[in-house]
Amino acid sequence: MRERQAVRHRRRAREFEAFVAGAAGRLLHAATLLTAEPGDDNPRARRLLTAALSRTYADWRRLRGEDPYERTRQELTARFARTAWHYRRSRTGGGVLERLTPQERLVLVLRLYEGVAEEQAAAQIGLPPERVRAICTQRGGGAAQPAARAGRAGTEGGGAVSFPDRKQDEVRRMLEGAHPPVPADLGRRAAERGARLLRGRMLVRRLLWVLVALAVAAFTVWAALEQPWTAPPSEVAPPLEGW
Repeated sequence: MRERQAVRHRRRAREFEAFVAGAAGRLLHAATLLTAEPGDDNPRARRLLTAALSRTYADWRRLRGEDPYERTRQELTARFARTAWHYRRSRTGGGVLERLTPQERLVLVLRLYEGVAEEQAAAQIGLPPERVRAICTQRGGGAAQPAARAGRAGTEGGGAVSFPDRKQDEVRRMLEGAHPPVPADLGRRAAERGARLLRGRMLVRRLLWVLVALAVAAFTVWAALEQPWTAPPSEVAPPLEGW
């Protein structure tokens, strides 16, 4: 049994390491866009991604053909949404989306950087699709303004172009910028944290089994003492005979 567990653990570690090596760069860039930090100073984004990757590591056997990148991205965005109040303003400044609210950053990252469908993004965030569309239209242009100022002079004379035709592609190119460097120990730290999650789950399962065993034992003792299957004595006195 232990040998099989060791083999599964080594296989999980190899597969997870290969996944992190291929996907960590893009995922860390998405996390950095969400936290509105600069690429070279993004401790919040690294912590956010480490937590999401640790959950993917813990759930690796449950994926069963599911895309681990999709699972990690869902966990990343869900964690960000739950703790959005932490990211109202970047401590370091300089992030691409620092002028936007956390909700607006989440919409733009899912729709314009990750290319998630409007209905799927709305379901993940918990907003109506119309609201997601409005944020993309209204705030996407505002996010593109800082990056577009340098080239605005050369385009003013070319006629007005609507946001869906030009601004959306402009924002996508801006979001796709250079990926931040991935810490060398990111995968190791995520795997260690994921292993702790697995041990915690195993401990909870064992405690539940202990509670079930105690409940069964308590019921057995009660049943042996009370014998609920026997008929209770009659409370009516028998009739007197021989008078």
